[in-house]
Amino acid sequence: MSSHNGHTIDFKKEGRAHLLTLLTLLFLTIVTVGASYIDFGSGNIVIALVIATMKASVVALFFMHLLHDKPVNSVIAVSGFLFLGLFLTFVLLDLGYRKDSIPRNCAPGALCSGSRVVPPAGAAAPGGATPAPAADKRE
Repeated sequence: MSSHNGHTIDFKKEGRAHLLTLLTLLFLTIVTVGASYIDFGSGNIVIALVIATMKASVVALFFMHLLHDKPVNSVIAVSGFLFLGLFLTFVLLDLGYRKDSIPRNCAPGALCSGSRVVPPAGAAAPGGATPAPAADKRE
């Protein structure tokens, strides 16, 4: 009984593929760090997501062996990335149309979502009264 399955492993070719993957991921990491120092305005998030998607694609292609697998598995992985991008787009569009990101049930000065919400300077305190100026503590 033979355990030969007909596959031969070319370690030199595998080593080159892993080295190419390493260099690609290092390059994309350098691009990510470089892009963080440049202000693209509202495009910062889009650029960061594109670079992260490219890195995830490289990892999926080589380390999950989708490059040499059945095409249907690649289609499933790509459709997952597309749906993730679609859902993130909907979230970003929704946030773009909101005027105020503070929840309505969060009173000024109250603890909401683990962070302290500070009312803007000169804003009315809860109950309609204006805040009193700080007393001078000198004697």
